[in-house]
Amino acid sequence: MSYWFDIGVNLTNERLPTHEVVERAIESDVMKMAVTGTDLQESASALLLSKQYPGNLVSTAGIHPHYAKDVPADYIEQLRKVASDPKVVAIGECGLDFNRNFSPPEQQLNVFEEQLRLAVELKKPVFLHERDAFDAQLKLLQIYRSELVGGVVHCFTGNIDQMKAYLELDLFIGVTGWLCDQKRGSQLRDAVTELPLSHVLLETDAPYLMPKTLKTKKRQNEPANLPHIAEHLANLMDVELQLLQAHCAANSQTLFQLSADW
Repeated sequence: MSYWFDIGVNLTNERLPTHEVVERAIESDVMKMAVTGTDLQESASALLLSKQYPGNLVSTAGIHPHYAKDVPADYIEQLRKVASDPKVVAIGECGLDFNRNFSPPEQQLNVFEEQLRLAVELKKPVFLHERDAFDAQLKLLQIYRSELVGGVVHCFTGNIDQMKAYLELDLFIGVTGWLCDQKRGSQLRDAVTELPLSHVLLETDAPYLMPKTLKTKKRQNEPANLPHIAEHLANLMDVELQLLQAHCAANSQTLFQLSADW
């Protein structure tokens, strides 16, 4: 499978003109992308985009922890309706963020656990967000992991021990351009040296996290930059770039329960 799969793109963001971004991605051999849903409206929009590019896009549906305080009383029913569509391949972006606490921790915990239950019900993997909430997040995941079909720790930035704890739960690790930040990415660069090819996934988190090592005047990140991140990751993992590409494509299909010719 000689193509790249960007598992995390915020393509509903107004900073990313959809057609141009998708075209540039394809030209860079990033043939497959998952559009991230972060609230009810964005999840519906992500699904709509995935249907406009059926051969290249899939989507996720979820409530980001920042928005836990804003959910309506029937949010799970609304989320279930969107997430039941076959083009929605994961529940999320969901999880915990105690770094900024844009939503109170208790509300974050409640909304996260409800989404874990929904993922179990719909038999879809989880697309996980975590910042400064590792212990609390791990505790909930340990409770539900045996019932979940799978999951990925989106935009992992933690240390080796945290990565190994997620790997013990048989979760995939999503690696972004954070890897290319010499000041902030040191923990991640150390961790990926012990990341098995069987559990690695690549993502840009576009338009965020522009790789610091990419010399460009553009301010927003986009999927076309994924091969640049991949080169840095391959060097750190000490593997051939083509081998990394093959594993990332296969792992993405496994996580999202996709056929080889979708």
